[in-house]
Amino acid sequence: MDLTPAQLTPYLTRLVEARLLLSTMIWGPPGIGKSSIVAQVAEAAGIALLDVRLSQLAPTDLRGLPVADPRARASRWYPPEFLPKTGAGILFLDEINMAPPAMQGVAQQLILDRRVGGYQVPEGWLVWAAGNRKEDRASVFDMPSPLANRFIHLTVLPDAESFRHYALARGLSEPVLAFLAYRPKLLYVPDPQRPAWPSPRSWAMAGELHRLGLDIAPAVGEGAAAEFAAFTTLYRKLPDLDAIAAGAAAPPFPTEPSTRYALTLGLAARAVAVRPVLNALGYLVAHAPAEWVNLFAVDLFPLLRQRGQIGPVFHEIAKEPRFKAFMANYRELLAP
Repeated sequence: MDLTPAQLTPYLTRLVEARLLLSTMIWGPPGIGKSSIVAQVAEAAGIALLDVRLSQLAPTDLRGLPVADPRARASRWYPPEFLPKTGAGILFLDEINMAPPAMQGVAQQLILDRRVGGYQVPEGWLVWAAGNRKEDRASVFDMPSPLANRFIHLTVLPDAESFRHYALARGLSEPVLAFLAYRPKLLYVPDPQRPAWPSPRSWAMAGELHRLGLDIAPAVGEGAAAEFAAFTTLYRKLPDLDAIAAGAAAPPFPTEPSTRYALTLGLAARAVAVRPVLNALGYLVAHAPAEWVNLFAVDLFPLLRQRGQIGPVFHEIAKEPRFKAFMANYRELLAP
């Protein structure tokens, strides 16, 4: 089943809410946020997350060590201390198919029977896993059919809109977001011949480099970095976005497409309270073509809902006659 990151999050959240103890395997190319999504789901649910990298373990590290019991005249398996004993959470076997077949064989019992050696997975813990696909040219082993048949399988694919929503919520670099809205095909461009290439993970790193005034090529490669550098020169030509968000300016809407992306994403990044939302939306409704109002709304309103701000914004927008047409088109997106 193919999903975008934005679709995967509610799917996994539903599994957690239902406490559905079906082992879940998340497939996808490297760098698109599989591990981050699992961590976000666990955090939002208020449960623990234990990330276990099987490729870094030996079979005895998971199964435990046999210790002689003289009274029983037998050996007992002492389980490893890092496995959960109580509570609720997600036991996450990340990069599972990077583990050699012998290690995957030990994991199979943990996934199927929820136990291995003398260890039993507590009732409140879910067992999930993730891995790259062979077509991603990752250093992975084939997953044995008996192990694969123990999972439900989800495949997550790169998606520019999902990444923008994620990045806006976490305050990632505004120029990076605007650039990727303008050039969404550069979100994920794997290059097995080079160590640095564009992916959601490497763009997040590029944003940190850009904040420090450093070249982003070490994160995303020379080609993407050159395009980004050309794009950032547009920021010198942008109107004062802080003034627009404060309601103090109403300059003409730009005509050049890349500048329009920069302005619209910049306003979405600044709309952190009711009044800046109304000011930015009022400016776009009055001066921008409909598709740019749509970009602003689609990026911002899910974020406001996540922050618990959609209700106050809805009521303020509904009171103003200038937003009547907007309300008719976006009522479903805005509904508290």
